[in-house]
Amino acid sequence: MELIQKICVHNSVQLEYATVGKGRAVILLHGFGEDKSIWNNQIDFLKDHCKLIVPNLPGTGNSKHTDHTHPISIQSMANNIKCLLDQENIQSCIMLGHSMGGYITLAFATLFPELLKGFGLIHSTAYADSEEKKSTRRRAIELINEYGGYSFLKNTIPNLFGNEFKYTSVEIVEQLIEKSKAFYNKTLQDYYLAMIDRTATTYTLANTTVPVLMIAGTEDTAVPFADATQQASLSSKIQFHVLEGVGHMGMLESPHEVNQLMLNFIHHTL
Repeated sequence: MELIQKICVHNSVQLEYATVGKGRAVILLHGFGEDKSIWNNQIDFLKDHCKLIVPNLPGTGNSKHTDHTHPISIQSMANNIKCLLDQENIQSCIMLGHSMGGYITLAFATLFPELLKGFGLIHSTAYADSEEKKSTRRRAIELINEYGGYSFLKNTIPNLFGNEFKYTSVEIVEQLIEKSKAFYNKTLQDYYLAMIDRTATTYTLANTTVPVLMIAGTEDTAVPFADATQQASLSSKIQFHVLEGVGHMGMLESPHEVNQLMLNFIHHTL
């Protein structure tokens, strides 16, 4: 089966996405500094088990956000995904988000809980940014403005990987860096502002009535392992899985384990 490329247009947003497979719908949301190809390992593995829908978020790839009077926000991107589901006539789904994609997943779960059979946080968090984290993101916005997005991501992307992986799998890290050339500075800055402005969604996580998959890496510097462990106790619905020696990029660092965890979650949820 091959990916089918589609476009969803709603108001000022053109959302590019791909679909593959049949059956119940599973949505995969990428994170900051990535596009939908970050899920290629998972797409190849899962496409025979469900209908996958994999968008590029507004500002990424051919997904466009043209109304600059209304900045991109985590909630607006959740609403964009709702429009995509309406176009596909999907009444319920599983949504799995990596990092910023997890923030959008939690926003979606807050706004449209009736549409979810389950959801997943892949190296993500329900906590809002701390003041220290906000300061770090604001500094990143300044660096992107001064040196450009590619230069910034070239220096930060290796730190997203576990210590051993980034030295033994240089080619994979370099491929991700190379793809970052496609991002406009403003898109990266808009994403950072959206993450700074988001509110905590711990209430949604603690009070969910559907299963939640949570995957965390012991060497994740973007979502500290201690934070993930703490959140895992918020609800009995959370299925918490630890990737030893893995950083923030389990889809690339430990694809076979992530694939199996996702498949098991999908089978037991759908």
